[in-house]
Amino acid sequence: MSLLPILEFPDPRLRTVAKPVDVSKVTGDEFQALFDQMFATMYDAPGIGLAASQVDVHQRFMVIDVSEDQSNPLVFVNPEILERDGEQVYQEGCLSVPGIFADVTRANTIKVKAVNRQGEEFELDADGVLAVCIQHEMDHLDGKLFVDYLSPLKREMVRKKLAKAAKNK
Repeated sequence: MSLLPILEFPDPRLRTVAKPVDVSKVTGDEFQALFDQMFATMYDAPGIGLAASQVDVHQRFMVIDVSEDQSNPLVFVNPEILERDGEQVYQEGCLSVPGIFADVTRANTIKVKAVNRQGEEFELDADGVLAVCIQHEMDHLDGKLFVDYLSPLKREMVRKKLAKAAKNK
């Protein structure tokens, strides 16, 4: 299975707001193959979440697996956060911002509604790393990156570090 190229900051395509998915197409071969490619890409990177926007597909869906052994693959199509509670600070990284980690404050618990890869609507209560991951990936669908939570100075330092790393590849 071919892996998908992951867009990297500051690529302007990462700022595109994803469009809602026609849920009637989710169970079709095209979407199922794309879900599989996204999981393969995410696991290979390695990562725990990947939004469609990160692979230059600007539709509202994402794949997540926060399990240690890659045994709990989750697909969220047209995700929507229904409830948020509490606050947690978590050191986040991102496949689109390789090698950079920073503390980000997010809701501690969330309730999310989405459609799974079988085309079925579901609700999920999440906390801890799963809640962080869902919020992080949903930001991507809205054209937002975790570096947007950093100060302008830190964000510019990240941009320069990534530009230097790209030159040295």
